[in-house]
Amino acid sequence: MAKTVTENIGEFYQHYPKVAAILTVQAGGLKNAMAVAWHSSISFKPPLYGVSIAPKRYTYQLLLESKEFAINFLPFERAALIASVGGSGGKEVDKFKKFSIEEEKPLKTSAPILRDAYATYECRMVDNREYGDHIWVVGEIVAVHFVSDVLTVRGTLDMNKISPALYLGAELYATVDATSVRFLDREVHARR
Repeated sequence: MAKTVTENIGEFYQHYPKVAAILTVQAGGLKNAMAVAWHSSISFKPPLYGVSIAPKRYTYQLLLESKEFAINFLPFERAALIASVGGSGGKEVDKFKKFSIEEEKPLKTSAPILRDAYATYECRMVDNREYGDHIWVVGEIVAVHFVSDVLTVRGTLDMNKISPALYLGAELYATVDATSVRFLDREVHARR
């Protein structure tokens, strides 16, 4: 396989796809939602989750005030909502009204929980650090909301019941073909 090698980095999309999600926050009676693709679990004990946010974002300013947020995972059928939320500024528009975003009550934080999410993590901020042009915000997961019907007995997504929204970069969205899911036991494969 021939490869191109360059020092001209530009926008690097080679590591995509990423699960697209909506981060929600509320502070001082104001709430906002923003699309995120740069996010990850960090630790099981304690349960930590991180997200990368540009410091100029309105959501980041609210997050600094509230010190809590939620990560909402939506199915591919709601990718247009993710794109809409990502393409509009929270200072200029109430995204919840404009896009008719329905909410459910949070358990441990004030962060909005999206009704259309198949899973949501409520998080309390434990750290935030600047890395280049973004801030890596780390939250401890204090509550998890999920639709149990879309999970397998092992607790993973059942791709026959839910299609996660994947972001490919450059405003492209996709999902997973359920027939491509294979169980590959890493210990068995390591002995080969």
